[in-house]
Amino acid sequence: MQTVTTLKDLRQAVDDLRLTGSLALVPTMGALHEGHLTLMREAAQKARHVVASIFVNPRQFGPNEDLDAYPRQLAEDSAKLEAEGVALLWAPGVAEMYPQGYATNVSVSGVSAGLCGADRPGHFDGVATVVLKLFNQVRPDMALFGEKDWQQLAVIRRMARDLDLTLPHVDAIHGVAIVRDPDGLAMSSRNAYLSPQDRANAAVLPRAMDAAIADLLAGEPVAPVLAALEEALLAGGFASVDYAELRDADSIALLPEDNGNARLFVAARIGGTRLIDNKAVSA
Repeated sequence: MQTVTTLKDLRQAVDDLRLTGSLALVPTMGALHEGHLTLMREAAQKARHVVASIFVNPRQFGPNEDLDAYPRQLAEDSAKLEAEGVALLWAPGVAEMYPQGYATNVSVSGVSAGLCGADRPGHFDGVATVVLKLFNQVRPDMALFGEKDWQQLAVIRRMARDLDLTLPHVDAIHGVAIVRDPDGLAMSSRNAYLSPQDRANAAVLPRAMDAAIADLLAGEPVAPVLAALEEALLAGGFASVDYAELRDADSIALLPEDNGNARLFVAARIGGTRLIDNKAVSA
């Protein structure tokens, strides 16, 4: 696996790879876990070469968020990527990604409103900006993103459509299903922040979501179902619930009832860590 840290070297490396086949890009912020590695494996099934990026993007962190504490373990991550057969690792520093005088911001309205967009002002501007830069830098044939960050995936798809990005086809941005631990908790780099007790209590999140989905499918009204979900999380050890909402999977619009395309979205805090999850409302 080749590792590059400058845009000049990246462009040469990408040009060399392109001579022998297609490129799939998997953007990450590092601290890789099995969910990330699943993305790499899916990418390897879809393209000749996999390009991974590791960049902890400061523009998507708010002033009181965990930018400084976010885990950085480039050597360990590199070893994992090499074991998966990744061809190229793009690992720029902040000055390389946002050079002196950088002044451009990408904002995607609509799908970025509500949910994490409401709780983390500016977050999705930072996401859209860095992903557009990564697309322009790597010029991949396709890109893969985890569905745990469903709203992020919707933002990226909307941006790609609106800006006529020159990916080869409409389905070039692939969502990959959430990878979960045996107790159902969605894998996340932030799970490493949890104490053993908080990690055990966190398993109430997917269980409570499954119970809520079962009630919704049984025809129970949305408002009391979501209230019961919040109560279950608080009783199970969560300190607070940022949101528990039913929304359209594509538009991310709030839904008063299941429309056949609904997803349940939850963000809650336990032990100082904010966990997010989402599930389709389906049997």
